[in-house]
Amino acid sequence: MSKTGRVILRRQLDTFDVTSLVVGSIIGADIYVAAALGAKLVGPASLALWVVAGVMAIVIALSFAYCATVLPRVGGPYSYVKEVAGQFNGFIVGWALLLAEWSSLAVFPVAFTQYFLSLVKFDEQSQIVLKGVFILAVFATNIVGVKLAGRFNDSLTVGKLSPLLLLTVSGLLFIGLKPEAALSNFQPFLKGDGRSLGQALVLIFWAYAGFELSTLPAGEIQKPRITIPKAIVMGMLIVTTFYLVTNFVIVGVVDQDTLASSQAPLIVATSKIFSSSLTLLQVGVLIVGIGALISIMGADESGTIGTSRLAFAMSVDGLLPHVFSRLHRHFRTPYIGLALICSVAFIASVIGTLTALINASVFLLSVVYFSTCLSAILLRRKRLSESHEFRWGRAVPTLGIVFSLLLMTQVETQQILTACFLLAIGIPLYAFFSPKKELPELRDVFLSRDAILRRAYDQGEKFLAYPIRRINWLIYRAKRVSRAWHIQENS
Repeated sequence: MSKTGRVILRRQLDTFDVTSLVVGSIIGADIYVAAALGAKLVGPASLALWVVAGVMAIVIALSFAYCATVLPRVGGPYSYVKEVAGQFNGFIVGWALLLAEWSSLAVFPVAFTQYFLSLVKFDEQSQIVLKGVFILAVFATNIVGVKLAGRFNDSLTVGKLSPLLLLTVSGLLFIGLKPEAALSNFQPFLKGDGRSLGQALVLIFWAYAGFELSTLPAGEIQKPRITIPKAIVMGMLIVTTFYLVTNFVIVGVVDQDTLASSQAPLIVATSKIFSSSLTLLQVGVLIVGIGALISIMGADESGTIGTSRLAFAMSVDGLLPHVFSRLHRHFRTPYIGLALICSVAFIASVIGTLTALINASVFLLSVVYFSTCLSAILLRRKRLSESHEFRWGRAVPTLGIVFSLLLMTQVETQQILTACFLLAIGIPLYAFFSPKKELPELRDVFLSRDAILRRAYDQGEKFLAYPIRRINWLIYRAKRVSRAWHIQENS
């Protein structure tokens, strides 16, 4: 909730501006977590699934874009469903999204521990302590140091991308110099059965999630009916290419047996690439390992901010207890909500595995996607004659419904039952504890134009979106076009 300065929009956002927002909403440290998870199940055929998952994400994101254009409200999915199906159904979808983001937050301490163990060996009890320290650090920065942590995180963006650049460039050179060895790593191309393909698709799709919490200020965009769909497609193509190249390098460099047993595939690939020199090996592993740890920490910090923001929005709407929107007197952050979110994430990270947490998250997200795509169709009926109607009609949201159902059916049964149980907990929470009364004083601040622009600007500064925005600015300078964004520092 804190600010580092006032965001001023000098002109409406064009396609390139919005593309950086799309990329920033999706790519974080997911590649460190999800890399090679699909390859362990189905072999090199997982590369095709990265493309399939990207297409599915584009379709679902376009349905979100339509809803966001019609109802540009904070809270996203639960606001859309509440508009067409009533407050209770809206709450259930918001609760599902909150649970999905909670599950995702628990993924990062597990991934952090796995990469840390690839550099320093710990026993099992020490791993639990490490997860606790990780969560405490995230909690502390969100409570007292959001401004400082955000600036520090931005300053490390190049440092977080450099290890991936090192891996992909050196990996492509390695494959080019040793094509026979790389080709052997692609044999057999497909392993496993149809169930394995479905499981791999679920794990891979998780890396594309994030657009459901993205900030696309439609009212600040040039020709939103044209610009938003174009930017989504361009942004998702950038994301898909980034994921595809990284996984191609990992699969081409590491043999399938080694990859199947790896807990930190990017470090294993780096070790293979630089195995001819002990010095290069040590330096390369250290660079990629530290880059992974910094990226995962930053992603969890950003995810915690996003999840607490969602809980805050639902609370000020009267759909969650007001404790989630109670602000600290000094730091002006929702400290109790953050404490609850971080505590639950820690417990889940201790009792859950990486794949189980991702499965639960994707199932809950699929419920949200299904509901939002259905809402897009119903909103289209209600607002057919209005100027913000997109061109695709019912085709895209209908396909989004099909993709959402497909993802649900591929999740493991145990995770489906767990997710349904957690969803059911929301019913008494809504019936007995939620006040169902809005907090207008907080709502006005949270929904102010300045607050929305701040969130949108921050979204375009994340990870891969950071260099994309800088490249855009260089192009603007060459064409003598003014930047859309300007930060006026608080005095």
